[in-house]
Amino acid sequence: MKKLLHSSKGEYTISFHFIFLIPMLTHQVALVSETNKIPFGELARVSAAIQKQIVRDVAPIWNVQATIDAFEKLEDVPIGYWSIIVKEDIGAAHLTGLHLDLNGQPYALVNYNASWSLQASRLCIEMLIDPFGNRLVAGQSPNNQQGRVLFLVKPCSPCQAAAYAYTSNGVLVSDFHTPNYFDPIGSKGVRYSFTGAITEPKEVLPNGYLTWYEPVTGEWWQMLYFDKQVSYRSLGKLNVQGSIRPAISRLTSHPSLWSAVDEQHLRRLHSTEQNIAATNAATAHNIRLHIDSLGRGEE
Repeated sequence: MKKLLHSSKGEYTISFHFIFLIPMLTHQVALVSETNKIPFGELARVSAAIQKQIVRDVAPIWNVQATIDAFEKLEDVPIGYWSIIVKEDIGAAHLTGLHLDLNGQPYALVNYNASWSLQASRLCIEMLIDPFGNRLVAGQSPNNQQGRVLFLVKPCSPCQAAAYAYTSNGVLVSDFHTPNYFDPIGSKGVRYSFTGAITEPKEVLPNGYLTWYEPVTGEWWQMLYFDKQVSYRSLGKLNVQGSIRPAISRLTSHPSLWSAVDEQHLRRLHSTEQNIAATNAATAHNIRLHIDSLGRGEE
């Protein structure tokens, strides 16, 4: 909007610019266990840890917003929530991951094991950043025999192993790459993953991978860092109906997320868990003491 003003020196205009902020859509995510090996207290602790990770770490970088709530069973989950379901013996490795239900809405399957919180964190992040498994970003292929390609956005896949994870409230959660991961060249001071484990664009860490579509040949490709070496492989031409992500997942090796974790890293994680538990116990004790003092009329 412009307004015409007058002065002794003539006429002039002032422009007024209005900025309208569009609020982010808040997604509701449910964390549910269908195994009796996870007490509800543990499920709630993991849910709170992932919620903190999303609000504190993921949201400022990827511009997403979500609530993460624990529910005792799938039947308790309200309509409109996207579910992350922990199960035992899911079957084929590729079934662990993100899927679309009969109404085209995302949900995730987590295979129960020692790294289940890491899996749940990874799938929650990827669900929020690309709910429907079709998000592509253009960039130069890491294979110097190719030109411009389209990368499938899976922010945790290049750094998915526990060796690069960190803790939120003492719970193991996944590292994830930032949007700068797809930059054409690297720059000092730029963050390529949240923890800094990824140090340059399109880097893949041990037991991670990166997927892209090569338009010239019509083939899907991957850069893999399995078995202590980096390799490239073609997945061929895929007739994808609907979501690209599960089609790629069916053709991808799935090593244990605990691979490449050294003993020192494991001891550090265990020490963190013990320290958090001690802190929580002390806090709970202090609150109970204060509640008891209220009952004695001491406040």
